[in-house]
Amino acid sequence: MDGKKLLVFSDSHGCVTALKAVFNWAKEQLPPDGLICAAACLGDGLSDLQIAAETTGFYSDWNVVRGNNDYGARAPDTAVFDLNGHRFFMCHGHRHALYGGYHTLISSAHQSDADVVLFGHTHAPFFKTVNGISLINPGSVGRSRSRIGETFAVIECIQGEPLKVEFFGIDENRDIKKVTI
Repeated sequence: MDGKKLLVFSDSHGCVTALKAVFNWAKEQLPPDGLICAAACLGDGLSDLQIAAETTGFYSDWNVVRGNNDYGARAPDTAVFDLNGHRFFMCHGHRHALYGGYHTLISSAHQSDADVVLFGHTHAPFFKTVNGISLINPGSVGRSRSRIGETFAVIECIQGEPLKVEFFGIDENRDIKKVTI
């Protein structure tokens, strides 16, 4: 079965150079050679998104939500979309009581009939499946709070199969390398 890949990133916080590195890398992964067919921006960097996309020429089927630092941005707080047999609920996370657990995220997924939750805000990469709901945080493109450093994720969606989630790090030279969380 054909898989489709989703680029997921969050929390660039003005670090346009790192986001441009991600987009330049992602352009090499686009069809017909690669499989990235869509991108999800989880907030706190919506102004960076436009600058990085225009300067790199990276354009995608965008799914975007606003973060708590996206002042005046015209984007929703939450969104739902479907990709290759999976339904995604996405949010920045600041309104979902993240530091008290994942109950609110899981509840939002159930209400949206989603099997995947994408969220940011904590600046640390995370992937766990709880009660059939995959919870994925790509980390931060610009201001990491993890030992790994700046990260983003790529999710492969194959209809009828579990998601395949890969995390990638961005080093000080803006080189992209696969990382393990």
